[in-house]
Amino acid sequence: MTYYTYVLYSKTINKFYVGSTNNLKRRIAEHKRHKTKTTTRIKEWSLVYYESCLSKKDAQEREK
Repeated sequence: MTYYTYVLYSKTINKFYVGSTNNLKRRIAEHKRHKTKTTTRIKEWSLVYYESCLSKKDAQEREK
């Protein structure tokens, strides 16, 4: 299974958010629909970077 580390950016607050997932499309959709606790208060997030990782552990380490 492929895992991803990704970076979102909010121009509204000039902040980045880093996360990891095994389904990038689903996770980005969740952020945009405000289904995540960490990014729900800010309405506009843009995906600015992502990379694939060989394991969940690798993705989580890159996230940190």
